[in-house]
Amino acid sequence: MDNALQCEIASLFVQSLNLEIAAEDIDPQAPLYGEGLGLDSIDVLEVALLLSKRYGVHLRADDAQNQQIFRSLQTLTAYVAARRTK
Repeated sequence: MDNALQCEIASLFVQSLNLEIAAEDIDPQAPLYGEGLGLDSIDVLEVALLLSKRYGVHLRADDAQNQQIFRSLQTLTAYVAARRTK
C-alpha cells in the first residue's frame, strides 16, 4: 500500500469536504459511507471528480464496483494506485 498516496487522498477528503477531522485521524479501514467517515453520495461524487482531475482516474457513477471501490480509504487508495495516469 502506498502510504503517501493514502495520506494525499485523506487530505483531499478533509480539504474538499470541509471535514472536521485531521487527515491522519481517518481510519484507512473504516467505512466511507454512513458510519466511519459519514460520506453521502454527493460527497463521493465530489471526491470522484477530484480524483479524476488529480490522478487521471476515471470513476463512473454507474460502475457496479463503486461500492467496493469506495468501501474505505484503503480500498480507494488501492484503486487509484492501480489506475492512476498522473
